[in-house]
Amino acid sequence: MIRTVELGLTITDAAIADTHTWIYCAPVQPDAHCPSCGMDGRLRDHTIRELVDLPVVGHPTRLRVRIPRFTCTNTTCITKIFQHQLTCAAPKSKLTNRCTRWILQRLAIDRMSVAGIAKALDIGWDLVNTVALSMARDLVYADPDHLAGVRILGVDEHKWKHRRGQGEPSFVTVIVDLTPTIDGTGPTRLLDMVPGRSAGVLSHWLASRNEDFRRRVKVVAMDGFTGYHKATREQLPKARKVMDPFHVVQLAGEKFTTTRQRIQQMTLGHRGRSGDPLYGVRRILLTRMGLLTDGQRAKLDAVIADENHVAVDVTHHTYQDIIAAYEYQDRKVGKLWMYKIMRRIKSDLPKGLQELGQLGRTMWKLRHEILAYFDTGASNGPVEAINGRLEHLRGIALGFRNLNHYILRSLIHSGQLQNRINAL
Repeated sequence: MIRTVELGLTITDAAIADTHTWIYCAPVQPDAHCPSCGMDGRLRDHTIRELVDLPVVGHPTRLRVRIPRFTCTNTTCITKIFQHQLTCAAPKSKLTNRCTRWILQRLAIDRMSVAGIAKALDIGWDLVNTVALSMARDLVYADPDHLAGVRILGVDEHKWKHRRGQGEPSFVTVIVDLTPTIDGTGPTRLLDMVPGRSAGVLSHWLASRNEDFRRRVKVVAMDGFTGYHKATREQLPKARKVMDPFHVVQLAGEKFTTTRQRIQQMTLGHRGRSGDPLYGVRRILLTRMGLLTDGQRAKLDAVIADENHVAVDVTHHTYQDIIAAYEYQDRKVGKLWMYKIMRRIKSDLPKGLQELGQLGRTMWKLRHEILAYFDTGASNGPVEAINGRLEHLRGIALGFRNLNHYILRSLIHSGQLQNRINAL
């Protein structure tokens, strides 16, 4: 069943072809008022306008609308001939308004591909893509309230293509609104994506926002990239910078792995191989202690007991302490514990712990950003989740070549536009 009343049309006939459903319609109440002078016109003739509408029971649908044309009865009017204007479709559009909304809903809610939508409507891929991108641009960049209520930002880099060349940067800066997640009012939403990854890229984006937005942002969560820190410091001097726990633990894990590899080379003279003690526990070493089985603990204790592996043992304890600091339910306790860890390893370490010393100096340099997490609760975890969803989007679309298309499709996919799309 097709509801044409909401389109302002009444069905006069219908036909079923091999692949299409044809609905013949006419306006319910033709408007004979001249758009220039407002006087009633005299019926002149009719014209046929063909529109793409929602599929009916899985078949593409076409509306053939018989539109009346009128002659203006005002001899002094500049308009001589005019026709009834449909409310269900924009002028010169090939799609009904509800069909345009349906396209966006399928992209945003059902994660359909453009090709799948084009097949369902039996129209060209380019038309579906053009309509979707145009509407997404209006919903995001033309909406004055798009950035309203943003207090907590998440910033990260994202690799949108894995091929060199094509005249565009391989990385983009992803800017995300973390406010709903921290407040517990809704999911994280993608705000924008900017070509490139540098201090200048983020700084330019922030500088392009109005003063009210920059004053409202109180927290910016990011990884350890100094460029993003510099841009935030310049454009949002009063905002707190938060280094994400994932990246802190990742940094500690990298230094710990480097320590294990160095000790492996020193003790056995080669890289890790099957059967080597340290190589055999490489995954166990990076697993939280509370998740290890009794057998894994026994295997780990046997390797750590070797006096040649003291550096690995000490670095491993620090790595586990950093993870434990983030696990405290009382963030004040976790913050104090993290501060003590950083104080302990920032200087004056025994010889042979050079990687741990590097970690300590780096963490101490970033101590304010690291400790800010325990006060704000903001992290880049939701940003990483959006990055994963964008990887899925690229898979659906079998890759992108046009960065502008990718950005707009990403906003449809992860920008939480469903309510605005449904209101179209």
